[in-house]
Amino acid sequence: MYNTLRTALRVLALAGVLLLFFVSLELMGSAFKLMGKGFAEALLATTANPFVGLFIGILATSLVQSSSTTTVLTVGLVASGALTIEGAVPIIMGANIGTTVTNTIVSLGHITRPEEFRRAVAGATVHDFFNLMAVAVLFPLEVLFGIISGPAELLTAGLVGIGGASLLSPLKAVTKPISKFVISTVQENGIVVLVVGTIFLFVSLRYLVVLLKSLVLGRAESFLHKYIFGTPIAAMLCGLVLTVMVQSSSVTTSIAVPLVGAGILTVRQIFPYTLGANVGTTITALLAALAATAGVVVGDEAAMIAATASLTVAFSHLLFNLFGIGLIYGIKPLREIPIRLAEHMGTLTLKNRGISIAYIVVLFFVIPLILVFIT
Repeated sequence: MYNTLRTALRVLALAGVLLLFFVSLELMGSAFKLMGKGFAEALLATTANPFVGLFIGILATSLVQSSSTTTVLTVGLVASGALTIEGAVPIIMGANIGTTVTNTIVSLGHITRPEEFRRAVAGATVHDFFNLMAVAVLFPLEVLFGIISGPAELLTAGLVGIGGASLLSPLKAVTKPISKFVISTVQENGIVVLVVGTIFLFVSLRYLVVLLKSLVLGRAESFLHKYIFGTPIAAMLCGLVLTVMVQSSSVTTSIAVPLVGAGILTVRQIFPYTLGANVGTTITALLAALAATAGVVVGDEAAMIAATASLTVAFSHLLFNLFGIGLIYGIKPLREIPIRLAEHMGTLTLKNRGISIAYIVVLFFVIPLILVFIT
């Protein structure tokens, strides 16, 4: 009886800490949007060559901490005729890199516990390195041969006008009101919202790891290893379904970081899970594009061309992720590279924890910002 009551209390505590964790992510994303969304929108509307578009995608997504926001904005710009398919596809690729900034920031919550921090950084950056590799392989192929936009146009031809749908994220239904209350309380001050979100993140991660260790060790840990993360396919499907449900790959991948930090899961186990999240996050822009094509008045040829182009961009996002999985994860020697790089990054941060902060600032903000403005 005592053990049952203790377990029930731990489960309730875990639910509360998870809620705080999700609210912290919502607040951090909202803070960046308050401070940088207008700048990000202006960036996306900039006419640029594909190389510049790639870094615009990284920078814009890092600013708003949401690839869904970037892709939906991009799809909207294409639908309005303000952006071409050629200009949009590199932005989508950059968004895939930029979206990993959230889970990498989450790993900083473990910074005071060295060994835990090493594992958390490795778990967070495996997603980064995969997306960087996918862009390095597919970006030149797209620029030279249209390897992504070509098939996307074929898919679009068969689906124009079928209509879109909207998804209600149960997670956002809970966290949005709380984050809105906090934001309104501090009068939409982006810096204060960021500080509050960061405090919530560090507090939630501290107790999340403790509670996970106490609850997951034993039968629950066996269940995770045997079923959810038992095979790469199962982990990938779990990442995909969960991301579709919460409509945020940042949330899906960030949940896994504390599990790796606590030593419950390994980098190798969560790698396919993050790839599933990559695919799942494409659903938001795809639905937005389908809705745009369905809303076009019959006979309005210009609007139909623009709406069709937006659907092509949305399909390009999906195909980019599928091709990346096939080319990198599907080939064993290439599959090992992101894992090894992530583990090496974890080891480096164990020696000097400032490396992780420099990595985030330089990769997601400094390099894109410099390259965008000098070109």
